[in-house]
Amino acid sequence: LDVINLQEQLDQKLQQRQARETGICPIREELYAQCFDELIRQVTINCAERGLLLLRVRDEVRMTIAAYQTLYESSIAFGMRKALMAEQKKAEMQATISKLQTVKADMERQVDVLRDRCEEIERADAQRRAEEEKKHAEDV
Repeated sequence: LDVINLQEQLDQKLQQRQARETGICPIREELYAQCFDELIRQVTINCAERGLLLLRVRDEVRMTIAAYQTLYESSIAFGMRKALMAEQKKAEMQATISKLQTVKADMERQVDVLRDRCEEIERADAQRRAEEEKKHAEDV
């Protein structure tokens, strides 16, 4: 009879406080914790050993949930740090790419200038040879 009353009270409080039925809901968590504590109290009245065992189980579950919450929060913080570091590295890489593209363009210009100079030297050398051959042919 006590259990049925407790269940009805729990359902009524869940509706009154508009606890979410799914997902993480602090209101629902609090109400179920109160209900579990009341169940432990009722069981302890009938059998102290069972009540103490239920207390140990409750405490262990709470510690496990707290550990999971801590783990979740630290993983979120770790993820945020990694995302920020990745964003920073991305910006650094983009700056490096831009700098290297500028260096590449400068080197390509230098290659073009040197290639033009080589062609000019080759033309001048070919012209000089042609003149020397013409002069040599006239001398012979």
